Amino acid sequence: MGSYFSSDSASGVVDGEKMARIQEFVNTAIAEDKVVIFSKTYCPYCTMAKEPFMKLNQTFTCYELDKRDDGSDIQAVLGQITGATSVPRVFINGKFVGGGTDIKRMYGDGSLEKLLA
Repeated sequence: MGSYFSSDSASGVVDGEKMARIQEFVNTAIAEDKVVIFSKTYCPYCTMAKEPFMKLNQTFTCYELDKRDDGSDIQAVLGQITGATSVPRVFINGKFVGGGTDIKRMYGDGSLEKLLA
């Protein structure tokens, strides 16, 4: 039984190191660009979140989590940061601003354009 726990703790260390790298990646990604969207290619809410930025000719960085081997790990870290693991997760100027319906609403009421100014 001791070896069972030993192997678990060893894998836990590896998982902890991996998650620390994922956390660092997410933090750096959010800090590097004005608009960052964590998305999935097939998600209609993700499309909803991207459209206002395209209409405003605002460049954004998009990470398609379903196309990445570490996508589920990134999603877990986003859950820790934002309180939810659903996509899209949209960040502007390093701050989490919401998901697809939030961005659509902000675009509609003009607050998105003000936030981007």
